[in-house]
Amino acid sequence: MPFGRLASATTPTAHIGLGLAAVGRPGYINLHRDRDLPEDRSVDALRERTHELLDAAYAQGVRYFDAARSYGRSEEFLGAWLAARPEVRDVVIGSKWGYTYTADWSVDAEAHEVKDHSLATFERQRAETEALLGDRLDLYQIHSVTADSPALTDKELHARLAELAADGVSVGLSTSGPAQADAIRAALTVRVDGEPLFRTVQATFNALETSAGSALAEAHEAGLTVIVKEAMANGRLAGTDAPAIVQEIAAEAGLGSDAVAVALVLHQPWAGVVLSGAATVTQLAGNLHAPLLGLDEERRSQLDALVEEPEAYWRHRAALPWS
Repeated sequence: MPFGRLASATTPTAHIGLGLAAVGRPGYINLHRDRDLPEDRSVDALRERTHELLDAAYAQGVRYFDAARSYGRSEEFLGAWLAARPEVRDVVIGSKWGYTYTADWSVDAEAHEVKDHSLATFERQRAETEALLGDRLDLYQIHSVTADSPALTDKELHARLAELAADGVSVGLSTSGPAQADAIRAALTVRVDGEPLFRTVQATFNALETSAGSALAEAHEAGLTVIVKEAMANGRLAGTDAPAIVQEIAAEAGLGSDAVAVALVLHQPWAGVVLSGAATVTQLAGNLHAPLLGLDEERRSQLDALVEEPEAYWRHRAALPWS
């Protein structure tokens, strides 16, 4: 497992990863992107921002980087960064297939991505990823699996994924939606020749949306590495947008609300890697302060009171504008 490289890491930030969803394309659903990104969102400008973030993250101990075929040019940007730094061999590189980017570098596109978990899409996107990341890819995940996804039952696809795993690339999945727990538990039953297919699971878990927690604990117990995305709920748990109790805890610790949000996830015993979705170096630095924050039982109980019903949380997320 590539994540074994992180097991002996001495820096807590090695277990915080950098996700490139917010900087690999000009439009995304995080709050306040008008403040976070330069007015010029050209390919060159976002390539420069991505490389700046990757440099800062690596210098501060981050060792997992997460891209996707649907994150615009994230794989291209990441691949170029790796190629320019051949000495960087201690990182874990993950990407995802299953969504096709369709926005044509526009914020105002009618559709930004199209989902398809078919074998044909896997074959096409695997070739595209290989062209950009080559042999640096450690983990290839099915993007946003739901309990009814054909990716959980397609035996031909499973066989092809098992071949990929035999070639040295770990196979995982990410989940989304109010029934994440169902998708995770279904994934744990998928086997090829008697062996579990999936070695990692990436899921949304934060102070507002905790419904996947028990299933993620089961996945961890089964030996999967758990990667947590959207720890800041697309910006709802950061800065002055965060609930009052989050801001209170942050002020008491002399940190930002974002550090509180990430710290809550780091406190989960099953959390292997927690992703930062930072769009600026300043945001990244704030996220990386999270390991410094201890949350006692009283503070965790206060944060527990923020939890929303999963259906309400995902409706709110679906309504966030691309900007």
